[in-house]
Amino acid sequence: MTEIIIETHPLAPFLPANAKLLMLGSFPPPATRWKMDFYYPNLQNDMWRIFGLVFFQNKNYFLSNDLKGFNEPLIRAFLTQRGIAINDTAYQIKRLQNNAADKFLEVVTPVDLAALLVQIPDCRHIMTTGDKATATLLQLLPAGTPIPTIGHPSETILNGRQLTLSRLPSSSRAYPLALERKAQVYQNYFTNIGLLN
Repeated sequence: MTEIIIETHPLAPFLPANAKLLMLGSFPPPATRWKMDFYYPNLQNDMWRIFGLVFFQNKNYFLSNDLKGFNEPLIRAFLTQRGIAINDTAYQIKRLQNNAADKFLEVVTPVDLAALLVQIPDCRHIMTTGDKATATLLQLLPAGTPIPTIGHPSETILNGRQLTLSRLPSSSRAYPLALERKAQVYQNYFTNIGLLN
């Protein structure tokens, strides 16, 4: 029986100094699925199509010209301009199967959330994009922090900072909701927190 190795997160946190929002996923897919060296790098994941629809009414806005990859510089510039930080809730994991499915990820070491937040002092919103990310985040927050559900945010205080926690639909195609419906939920969220006029 092969030993399951511990993987350490391959990407640095993306933390624009002006960030108002921290987006937290679970952990990147295996590198063989990557189309760029950044978050949500799998072409089969719809996060950047959701962002394209929400902010530019074009699901292909953040894709490369041939639609076979992503325009990473455009994504980074956009997130910096809007004040959106991204990281994952797991720093080290064991992949119980060779895929990115949350149910087969075992979190070995969670992210140091307090250290992330120190670097983005204006951040008051944390958004998770899946059950694993939400469950891992709650372990890093004060006991008794209410679990956010889709459409129902919760509040907590960490190191004196008031935080609003929100759970949004997973951008994975395994999550059974049409792309346009997901984009509508994200659009409402970004509007409510002041990142979309």
